[in-house]
Formats: sequence, C-alpha cells, structure tokens
Amino acid sequence: MLEQRVFFSYHYERDAGRVARVRAECASSVTSNDSESAKLDSSSSIERWINRQLAQASCTVVLIGSETAHRDWIDYEIARSWEAGKGVLGIYVHSLRDQNGCRAKQGVNPFEKFVADGLRLSDVVKTYDPWDTWRQDPCYHLSRRIGAWVHEAIHVRNRYPGTYATRT
Repeated sequence: MLEQRVFFSYHYERDAGRVARVRAECASSVTSNDSESAKLDSSSSIERWINRQLAQASCTVVLIGSETAHRDWIDYEIARSWEAGKGVLGIYVHSLRDQNGCRAKQGVNPFEKFVADGLRLSDVVKTYDPWDTWRQDPCYHLSRRIGAWVHEAIHVRNRYPGTYATRT
C-alpha cells in the first residue's frame, strides 16, 4: 500500500502533547501536514495555512480529544476536507497522556453535527479508539493500522459523490 499524505486536525492547545506522540508513532506509515508552529496571527492566515495543507493531503485525520468537537477551525477543516473529496476519519486520543501525564474525558464525535447528501457524517465517517482496544501498546498498533484506515477512508469518501457537508 502506498504511503498517504494526511492532514491531522486537532485542538492545538488542548491536545498538542497527545498529537506529538501520534505523529511520532505514525511517521513511518503516513506523511502528515506541517506542524502549526508558524505564527498564525489572524483568521485569514489560519485559513490560508489550512487550505495549503489540505491541498497536499489525500485524507484528513481528526484526532478527537475532549473538546475537539467544539472548535470552529476543526469544523472548517472537516467541511473543507469533505468538499474537496478528501478521505476523512477520526481517532480518539483522550486516553493518551499529555505532556503533564494527564488523560482527558472522551469527547463527542465531531462528525455528528455534519450532514452530506442527507446523511449524517457520523454514519459514514469511521472513528477509532485504539487506546480502548489495545491497552498494552496502542501506539504500536495505531502505527500498523493507520495506513489501512486512511486508505479505507479515501474509498468511503469516493462512494459519496456529494461535495458539501453542512453543519446542522
């Protein structure tokens, strides 16, 4: 299976430590977007950065923490990804420890509030919770499976030719 380029969408302030671990573990399986370390000081610069990163990706992987579903920029990334025909999937990261050693509560599925062609995206877009399934070594399992999940997400998206996902 060819390596896919993914866009990782996540709540930067809340989940950056968790996401750093995911990025490190998945580096050999997928190529991801640039980190958000660049100074993004306005809505227009954030939007341009997101659009540039999405243009290079074949799939958006939403890393779902406790507050992810309540972030406007994540909503924007989901809607733009779907509109651009990108694969979309979600991976829960709340069980991973952050840089302070803390876990978080499971967040709501961010795809629940989107509808495309009369279908709720949460009924189409798959989400995974590898930390619930593989307690012994979840990152190892994630790194071995993310490529297949991305591949499947792209195929799922191709089955739904509609171009717009709207918030309900």
